[in-house]
Amino acid sequence: MAAALPPAGRSKGDIREQVWEHLEADFPRPVRGRIPNFKGSLQACCSLRELQVFSRAREVKVDPDKPLEGARLAALQARKTLLVPTPRLRTGLFNRIVPPPGATKEMLRRCATSQGVRDFSVPVGLDSKAQVDLVVVGSVAVSEKGWRIGKGEGYADMEYAMMVSMGAVQEDTPVVTIVHDCQVLDIAEELLGDHDLTVDYILTPTRTIQTHCKRPKPQGIMWHKVSSEMLGKIPILKTLRWREKQAGKDVTLQDEHPALANTSRAAIPDRKVMAANPQPWSDPVNPKSVNPKSVNPKSEGSDTTTTVYVGNLPGSLRASQLKSALRELQVLPAALKWQGAQHRAFLDYRDQGAAHRALSSLQGLSLGGNALRVELAKSHRDKGQGEINTHK
Repeated sequence: MAAALPPAGRSKGDIREQVWEHLEADFPRPVRGRIPNFKGSLQACCSLRELQVFSRAREVKVDPDKPLEGARLAALQARKTLLVPTPRLRTGLFNRIVPPPGATKEMLRRCATSQGVRDFSVPVGLDSKAQVDLVVVGSVAVSEKGWRIGKGEGYADMEYAMMVSMGAVQEDTPVVTIVHDCQVLDIAEELLGDHDLTVDYILTPTRTIQTHCKRPKPQGIMWHKVSSEMLGKIPILKTLRWREKQAGKDVTLQDEHPALANTSRAAIPDRKVMAANPQPWSDPVNPKSVNPKSVNPKSEGSDTTTTVYVGNLPGSLRASQLKSALRELQVLPAALKWQGAQHRAFLDYRDQGAAHRALSSLQGLSLGGNALRVELAKSHRDKGQGEINTHK
């Protein structure tokens, strides 16, 4: 129970360290720096089936953390649509888990594991019209009032804000977290920011707690709290930013606000702060990837080029307009082959990482009223007419 831990620390960081240190003693390792797995997690997850909000739900979003494996299994066994966020949101927002036809109980268990999520999933695009009826998240600590503390990277909060932005959740969409009893602590409300996600239900191995939390959940993406570093790591975030900018919303980033940027630098002197003009081509997965702007096109062999096909372009669209959109999304290619008469274009990238980031960023994008069709080109290597150097 919560009494197993001393009173909660003064900061979120203190509370995380306190919980991790306690769980590290005799719980499944490693726990530090992550949503911790714990003994009794499957038992706690089984309580999900007893909630009316689960029974009524058709689409359930469950985080990919190990202690939530039982929740993913419960959703699959109940034949609900199961959505799981992509790790660190690198390739999109979430995937839909699709078990093979006639899947046995053992196969469903496999589909609920982290490996199963990779093997039996299909990506869900921004225009998929997903309507999530129940959100299940992991936590490092949570209070009976519904105040939640994650592992400190902000992905659960961002996932929820992105779902709000794309219309996948409503104000009354319930949020459940599943933790060990010792992770239920008193947390001061002043530690919470307006971007922090709160929870409506807490499931532990011994209790089901309805928090009756009245604190508003995030109403969408708070761009003034998003850094250029995070934008560079989450391609789909660029697409959402583009859409909201087109809708007339203020999408100024944290480090584009001089006052906020200075505050951020002063508050976290021990962390490396991104420059105000970040390198959008840096690859968070492969930091050795090369910025195409710094490469002499003549020094690269054509066999290193990865080409992205963009189709369903409106007839009124100009190459300069597509180029502007690509620049805004920070996925400007080395060269753009424009074939407006065929309503298509081909984007040449110097490495596969940049091409795949472009694919993620362009998924669900509409220009001139047309939803773009975007995919890797099979064998487009034509260097003929229509090629535009995008770095002029």
